Amino acid sequence: MRLRDLCFSYGDREVLRGVSLDVPRGKLVAIMGGSGSGKTTLMRLIGGQLQAQSGELTVCGRNLHGIGREELYTLRRRMSLLFQFGALFTDMSVFDNVAFLMREHTDLPESIIRDLVLMKLQAVGLRGTAAMMPKQLSGGMARRVALARAIALDPQLMMYDEPFTGLDPISLGVIGQLIRRLNDALGASSIVVTHDVQESLELVDYIYFLSEGKVVAQGTPEEIRASKDPWVHQFVWGESDGPVPFHYPAVPYEEALLGD
Repeated sequence: MRLRDLCFSYGDREVLRGVSLDVPRGKLVAIMGGSGSGKTTLMRLIGGQLQAQSGELTVCGRNLHGIGREELYTLRRRMSLLFQFGALFTDMSVFDNVAFLMREHTDLPESIIRDLVLMKLQAVGLRGTAAMMPKQLSGGMARRVALARAIALDPQLMMYDEPFTGLDPISLGVIGQLIRRLNDALGASSIVVTHDVQESLELVDYIYFLSEGKVVAQGTPEEIRASKDPWVHQFVWGESDGPVPFHYPAVPYEEALLGD
């Protein structure tokens, strides 16, 4: 995936202002930044839900500018998204959740779909849950089933929207290692949008930081850890004060206390 000088606005509000980044084949790339920095909008642009006002966005060798509906739907079959909280179909079993994309987008016989579903569930360690319903799963298990569904069609581009949110340390570690192993096994390109800095630094190949709609820093995990940039340092180490201040702008405290 390749972005060059991508710009997008909601009306008069600029969200992305000249973003450029690359996600090479076989690499796992993290996109980080504070709330409102443009991460979710960027994922919507990649998926074709939105179209940029200017710039170049190429996914799987196809420029998305002006792409038609039918061609977009065909391209989307080469992408996949792991939603923040899994988004499993609550009235379908684990097996039927994973089989859904295969039944929707292929003409494979049920016997082949069965084998493929069990293969995907085996890959995430949950083959034994095939007959269970989503409400019977823990949060970490549900996220792993959603991951099995996301890789059902062996996508070339995987996107992960806050995959570690709400997970206990064990589940978080399991999901992180699965993301790494599955990316390498599929030979896919993967984008992880996350706030979990320390887990990501152990997991990804490259990191981009977004702030106010721009890429303000980038580098390998080693480069990011060693960065002297005040904003990056504050974000990585979770410091309460820095370029992003702790106090919201206000009149001086003494003046507020002693004033009329």
